[in-house]
Amino acid sequence: MIVGPNATGKTNILEAIYALATGKSFRADTELEVIKENSDFASIKTDNLEILFDNRERFTKTYRVNGVGKRQQDFVGNLRAVLFCPQDIEIVTDGPSIRRHYLDLVLSQIFKDYRLAISIYEKALRQRNKLLWRIREENLPHDQLSYWDDLLINNGKVIHEKRRDYLKFLGVQYDHSIISAERLEKYAHEEIASATTLVGPHRDDFLVPCHPELVSGSRPETEGSKNQMLKQVQHDIRPVKNYGSRGEQRLAIFNIKLKELEYVEKITGEKPILLLDDIFSELDHKNRHKILEIIPKQQTIMTTTDLHLIEKTHLKDFQLITL
Repeated sequence: MIVGPNATGKTNILEAIYALATGKSFRADTELEVIKENSDFASIKTDNLEILFDNRERFTKTYRVNGVGKRQQDFVGNLRAVLFCPQDIEIVTDGPSIRRHYLDLVLSQIFKDYRLAISIYEKALRQRNKLLWRIREENLPHDQLSYWDDLLINNGKVIHEKRRDYLKFLGVQYDHSIISAERLEKYAHEEIASATTLVGPHRDDFLVPCHPELVSGSRPETEGSKNQMLKQVQHDIRPVKNYGSRGEQRLAIFNIKLKELEYVEKITGEKPILLLDDIFSELDHKNRHKILEIIPKQQTIMTTTDLHLIEKTHLKDFQLITL
């Protein structure tokens, strides 16, 4: 338990741990922001893991495991963590890019083939978009796209399958954009006109419905309650982003995080570190109780500005660090 007033660095500690799990910061808009103002570099280091953000000549990132340099896709996965913070509500309230970023953070920790696929896909996508621009502006032949098309199709398939399985586990609706030779051909003229690849997992999204039962995966106990739930589903498949109250949105992301914990352990056979950033002030009594049941089951690192709030939960047997 890390306790201290605002702006004392509590969240920085969680940011550092999560960066060791994912290879990147969950707070910085650009990785250059990880480095303190008027400093040249930032280092995150444990006994066996290290990330160096270096801006002394040009910006670089270096990953090391036991002192040996690694590529990011080989570094990620040595430590696994699930983060729950108040800003996570943006996953259900903001745009599709936030939700895709969330999927990448979760799945990259678990699957090496996903890490590799997303890395290749993103690089190929940038190159293909540049080539689309040149085809439009310089009249280059269309067949130069075939190499990049193959990269996007092959790696997009891996990305799609992993996202599909995870979102099915969460119980949310996958709004996918399949990439295939047929679909690329179908949108060829539009893509050249816009110099943008219009299909593929970079256009994916997922829909979190209003009713949190659909997210938490609970099942009706009787036929009557089953029929009632089916009516609710038919009536309220609307996204919580647009139609849910703030409380429903918080509950939706809370349930997603609980399922994320389950999924990481199910796939890897290991319990991830649970990182909780001042979340007790965001939850009602019922859901605080759910978190309290989970905390003793794996290593948990928590932050709070108000120790009295924690004392009210009757949480015991924790090591206290005061900043």
